[in-house]
Amino acid sequence: MASGVAVTAVGVGGALSVNASAEETAPETHAAAETCYTLTSELVEGPYYIDADKIRQDVTEDQEGIPLTLELKVIDADTCKPLRNAAVDIWHCSATGVYSGYESSGNGGGGPAPTGPPPSGTPTGEPPTGGPGGGGGGHQEPTDDDRFLRGTWHTDRHGHVTFKTIFPGWYQGRAVHIHTKVHVDGTWTDAGYEGGHTCHTGQFFFDEKSVLASAKVSPYFTNTTTRTTLTEDTIYPQNGHTGGLLYLKYDKKNIAKGVRAHLTMGVAPDETHDNTDTQPSTSASPSAS
Repeated sequence: MASGVAVTAVGVGGALSVNASAEETAPETHAAAETCYTLTSELVEGPYYIDADKIRQDVTEDQEGIPLTLELKVIDADTCKPLRNAAVDIWHCSATGVYSGYESSGNGGGGPAPTGPPPSGTPTGEPPTGGPGGGGGGHQEPTDDDRFLRGTWHTDRHGHVTFKTIFPGWYQGRAVHIHTKVHVDGTWTDAGYEGGHTCHTGQFFFDEKSVLASAKVSPYFTNTTTRTTLTEDTIYPQNGHTGGLLYLKYDKKNIAKGVRAHLTMGVAPDETHDNTDTQPSTSASPSAS
């Protein structure tokens, strides 16, 4: 999608409606504009990105899992102005740790999704390198045509975009996460989004309490893969919401009812961050977020 590539639209249509919370719409006020907002951490793309995804807000398809509403806001970190008509991608694994387009690779690209009772105790072992567990591993070509839990949609004039999906599962070597890209300076056409460049490549993360709660729900409890916690994850930069940690709202007694997640992403629209960054850019002054 970045660097002049085009996206073919599938299912374009429908109005975008976002009811953002006060936390998302009103970052802290600072004395000077140059300290407006902390840049969201740039992280690796991972091996399972597929360009030309479907242009849609609801990426669930027929996947089972806890309903998740993901509300995002994209702003210029220097000015705090919203980025309108930016193209935002999300993609993540299923409740049992499988990525669409790579189903033959099984759970996280490492074999068939396991079955049985949920794991217990503290996760052990070191995450693997060179594959999804290591968060890098280079790009892998898709092995099938499925595209569930993947999609692209545009931000509105306030920088908001909302996706409907499910709470992701886990696979060996990685904490629970969602991948994202933000593309700017392109053009929305009847065919989709064309041109422009990728100004942000990142990942969203979930706190331990929510993941432990999800592990008690079907079909998550069938996944016996050793789970990596947030503090053990080698990709999460351990810097809270600036690193992609989502704000979550759900019924603590019954997470199966659904989860609402939101986050503001501070990006540098004039920069290009398409895959290999591992640290936040230093072009903007840091501030609380």
